[in-house]
Parts: sequence; C-alpha cells; structure tokens
Amino acid sequence: MTLIVSLLLPLLAILFWWPVKPLSTSQRRWRTGISLGLALIGLGFATLWRLDIFSYSVEAWIQLVFGWVLVMYMLVLVFVVLRGAGWLLSRLLPRTSRLARLWHGVGLNHGAAIVIVLLATLGIYNGLKPPQVHERELIVPHLPREMDGLRMAVLADLHISPVKRSWRTQRIVDATLAAKPDLIVLPGDMADGGLDDSGRFAAPLAQLKAPYGVWLAPGNHEYYYDYSAWMAHFRQMGLGVLENQTALLNINGRTLAVSGIGDLAALKPSSYMHGGLAPDMAAVVAGGRGSDVHILLAHQPKQARAAAATGAIDLQVSGHTHGGHMWGFDRWVVAPFNHGYVRGEYRVQDMTLFVSNGVGQWDGFTARLGVPSSIDVLVLRSPAK
Repeated sequence: MTLIVSLLLPLLAILFWWPVKPLSTSQRRWRTGISLGLALIGLGFATLWRLDIFSYSVEAWIQLVFGWVLVMYMLVLVFVVLRGAGWLLSRLLPRTSRLARLWHGVGLNHGAAIVIVLLATLGIYNGLKPPQVHERELIVPHLPREMDGLRMAVLADLHISPVKRSWRTQRIVDATLAAKPDLIVLPGDMADGGLDDSGRFAAPLAQLKAPYGVWLAPGNHEYYYDYSAWMAHFRQMGLGVLENQTALLNINGRTLAVSGIGDLAALKPSSYMHGGLAPDMAAVVAGGRGSDVHILLAHQPKQARAAAATGAIDLQVSGHTHGGHMWGFDRWVVAPFNHGYVRGEYRVQDMTLFVSNGVGQWDGFTARLGVPSSIDVLVLRSPAK
C-alpha cells in the first residue's frame, strides 16, 4: 500500500504545474523537475523502507522523511482539487476571464508551494513535540459515588522509537505524574521497532506510578515487532500488562474492573505480524463479573460495538486513530475506517467510549495539523441521579 501511494506522488507533481500559465517550456520543466524530484525522494524512501535492509534505528528516520513528503503531496492534492473547482466556477460566471487566469497563474502556484512546504514541516514538528495535559470530566454509567472524581490518565499511542527518544518519553512521564492521577492506562501502541532498537527509549515508563496502578493493553504495532518480548519487557518495568485479562481494584470499598483486550490486528494475519493474541471479549467480561463498574482498554475504537453489546462494559478507552491527525483528514478518512469514531467521547448503546488523540504517532505519518497530541486526564463522574 505504501508503494502504491508513493507511485501517485510523481503524478501529483506533474498536475501541480501542468495547467499553469504563462510559463515557457524551460520554466515549466524546471519547476516540474523540482516537484518531481521531491516526489521521487518520497518514492525512493518508501522503497528503501519496504526493502527491509536496514535496522529499525535507520528505518524509523526513513519513515519520517517519507511521511513528510507524503503530507506535502496530500496537501498538493487538496490544492489541485480546489484550484480546478475554482477555475471551473470562474468560467461559469460572466466577465471572469481575469479570475480564471488567476486560478492557473504562476503567483498562485508559487504561493501554494511555499504554504504547502511550511504546513507539512509544521505538521511534523507538531507531531514530534511532547504533548500537553488535557483534563476533562467523563460520565461513566454505573460508577458508584465512592469512585466519583477518580482521576485516570490515558497515555495512548506513545509509538516510542529511535526518532522519539528517551527525552520525549521522560517529558510525558513527568507531565503525567505532575497531574497526580489515581490510575494510569496505556491502551496500546506503546512502541515501534524491536526491543533492541527502541527498548532503551521506553525506560522512563518504569517511573509511572499511581495509587491504583498502571495498566496497559496491546495495540496493533506491538504485533509487528516481537510481541512477546515487548510484553515481557513492560512487565519487568512494573507495568500491569492485561492480555485478555482483568484487574480487580478495591476503591473505597467498591470494585473497579480494568480489562485489557487483544487487538483486532490478530484477526488479519500477515507477514508483518510477529506474535500477539486475538481479542477475547468473553474472557474479559467473565473477568469483570461481580464488579461495580468495568473499564475496558481496547486499542481500536472499532471494538466498541462488540463491547457495548455485552452489556457488561461501562467505559471503553481507546486510541489508534491519533485523533485523525489533521482537520478534514480526520472526518473524511480516519473516521470512516473506525466506525465513525475518531476522538473524544461517544455513547455506544449504554456504554461510554473515549477515544484519545494519543501522546504520539507512528513515524511514517507523524504530522498533526489542528489535532494536537494529548495526555488525557479523565475525571470520572457518576451519572446524575
């Protein structure tokens, strides 16, 4: 899929300059050549990545450059569509030949090229910079009054890698602890790459502490890079790994069940999979039986309908979408692939679903425009009586 998308980049490079007037043959070749060169850089980096000849320490940086080029050409596509629509509309109106020429003018293209490069670069910067803490109240069905006000920090999609090094992980840990949560959950995609390449950058996670524990569930990216080794490493760091399992927590005399379920990626085996377990909803429902309230950590929000259908889950906490990354892209691309869930709070039958923007994202598509990364602190509230 990456290579197929990359093959479209040269076509977009040509479409960007083809209708522009007035340009001499040499001017058109020079400008198109620069755009094509940039597109071929993206294609070349995608090819190097998929050849799988480098260690992940190198591959992560290759992914980042590819992602930067890809975001630029996504913006080129938007510009080309808007430019064509504007030109067609201007041709339909009387006395608008000057306006029609403007849509295919050199000045508009030069301005668009500068804005596109700046926006793509800003998007990568936004994606790499450490997230801020965002606190919000969340109504949880059946939450007893004894648990009202419980503070739960959500660290979704850290995607720790050789690009996002230890200093960034440390900043996330420090900000989370400063928020004084009662409970910390990590709903999947903690790291990218193998343990040898990325393990040392995850070390600050061992500092995470909360009165009612730190609990994590696997995400699809753990399945791509030696799943068993990562889960064992997280356990050695003192984190509570929940693999279709449930932890029962006594809070002020009432019982809170926190479950972690396997990821849906296990249901689509491929050559990229390196271990992992399939989701077992029956197991987590059984594990939480008898509790006063049940929270499910499920990496992909697409599991919400199945969780709600059991009638046993009160709150599902998910990540995976990264909030949709960018305005427009979130609603038109990411949401449809995730049953309409992209970020924030949803009501699914009698269950509450919360989808985090995530504290990081995969290096191959790191950009964020208008959708910041977030350390979410959820203040759980009982339903109004």
